[in-house]
Amino acid sequence: MSAIIAGLFTGFSLIVAIGAQNAFVMRQGIRRAHVGGVVAICALSDLVLIVAGTLGIGVLITTHPALLTVFKWAGAAYLLWFAFTSFRSARHPQAFKLGESSSSSRSVMLSALALTWLNPHVYLDTVIMLGNIANQYGAERWCFAFGAAIASLTWFPALGYGASALARPLAKPSVWRVIDLVIGLVMVAIAIRLLTF
Repeated sequence: MSAIIAGLFTGFSLIVAIGAQNAFVMRQGIRRAHVGGVVAICALSDLVLIVAGTLGIGVLITTHPALLTVFKWAGAAYLLWFAFTSFRSARHPQAFKLGESSSSSRSVMLSALALTWLNPHVYLDTVIMLGNIANQYGAERWCFAFGAAIASLTWFPALGYGASALARPLAKPSVWRVIDLVIGLVMVAIAIRLLTF
């Protein structure tokens, strides 16, 4: 039981930080558009990465640093493009009907996948760090992984649907200008951090 609790708290400590993925989930939640799909992609991707780390796949990543370099540049480029679209939206904010999205379901799902899988910090935090901690628990490593998985399965729905519950007061153009500006700045900051770490 202690391994599960340790995994739960470790998982929350790594996942709750404001990042590109969380900002995107929150944005879709506020829009009430494709929330279920985005939440599912993020939570299931996290589960796959937790299992990979617990299986020891982190060794593969640490022995092939070129993989992280590819993810670093691709992820930074995608984040900067996403920031550009957020700044562009902030210049011309519009009221929107809840549940509508200017993006297709396919493009939203691809964005969720890109913001998850092109971020090298995901591999460093979830596969390598979480995996190494899990494996320190020996026979109970899967209990630790289970706790970390509960954190992911709790966090993403809470973030997406929690933001959705606040959508009505946040649907004004003036509020969306601020939201898009903040999301754009977060994306730029994370891109810079990726390129300099």
